[in-house]
Amino acid sequence: MTRPGGEGAVETVALRPGYCISRLVKGGWQLAGDHGPVAPERAVADMADFVDAGIVAFDCADIYTGVEEMIGAFLARIAAARGRACAAGIKVHTKYVPDLEALSRIDRRSVARGIDRSLARLGRERLDLVQLHWWDFAVPGWTACAGHLAALQAQGKIDRIGVTNFDERHLAELAASGVDLVSAQVQYSLLDRRPEGGFLEWARANAMAVFAYGALAGGFLTDRWIGAPDPGFAFANRSLVKYRLIIEEFGGWGLFQDLLRTLRSIADRRGADIAAVAVRWMLDAPGVTAVILGARYADRLPRTLRVFSIALDEDDRAAIRGVQARARGPGGPVYGLERDRHGPHGRIMKYGLQEGAGEAGPERRPDGGRA
Repeated sequence: MTRPGGEGAVETVALRPGYCISRLVKGGWQLAGDHGPVAPERAVADMADFVDAGIVAFDCADIYTGVEEMIGAFLARIAAARGRACAAGIKVHTKYVPDLEALSRIDRRSVARGIDRSLARLGRERLDLVQLHWWDFAVPGWTACAGHLAALQAQGKIDRIGVTNFDERHLAELAASGVDLVSAQVQYSLLDRRPEGGFLEWARANAMAVFAYGALAGGFLTDRWIGAPDPGFAFANRSLVKYRLIIEEFGGWGLFQDLLRTLRSIADRRGADIAAVAVRWMLDAPGVTAVILGARYADRLPRTLRVFSIALDEDDRAAIRGVQARARGPGGPVYGLERDRHGPHGRIMKYGLQEGAGEAGPERRPDGGRA
């Protein structure tokens, strides 16, 4: 891992020989429309600012409404303005996420259709990285699905294959099938340390890159929330509901505020903000290859880049660990809470985005009431 150009430059890392990415990845979920209004033209134009800053890896998914198309429009624009080589240097990591109700029907043709759709949306002849998500391990077929992706890889339609939201047990089963997996994407933050339960150790032992998402807990790990009263769970933004639930698992609003005050004290000493400290911690975490940060536009990019100009010392780490030692959770395997469709974490998920707006059932509040 390097810091090209000196202190403060965006760090880079090679996943495999010839496959290099920035250690900050621009996440696309914020552009899908669930988190507030999106101005597509502004979003596409601002992508150039991320690339110019050195953030040359983008994350998206086939179920992020309109996001592959926006990135595709940007790639076409930058190729026309700066040349095809410049566009080719931007790594786009997408996902193949079949609907929950379709898992039992996944076959070679359906996987091929999904990959061809992503290729068309992105305007590319080959996808850089396709990450498989499987909603329910009680439904067999994820190994066969990965095999279909590998067949498309052999045809030249996919460069690399990874997974998202697999725990170490199912990841090991998939790797044993012979599919060459280069990466695994998991939720990991100062609040949610479930990957430390064995997942990171397995990934390191098997030379697998780990991408951490949710590092800022949907924006909760920022100065915006320090000293704020508990907002409860009444958010229109599902991302905020999702991470407010993680805060509850962590230990509730009071302990969360203790963590924010600790982070603010460290940030004051480093000339940074809470977000920069939280992301720096994640970039320094053993086994973490890159951190995915969602952003609609580039207005906060200068503050984001501050993460590459600060360093945490042992006193900083001890202070953070002191708060974490009082946490109740979250516990269990990676994505385990979210797989329980009857629990508060699973009830807010949307399981049918491939076919439109279909869901597993009506959304409910975390307390069990209807939204």
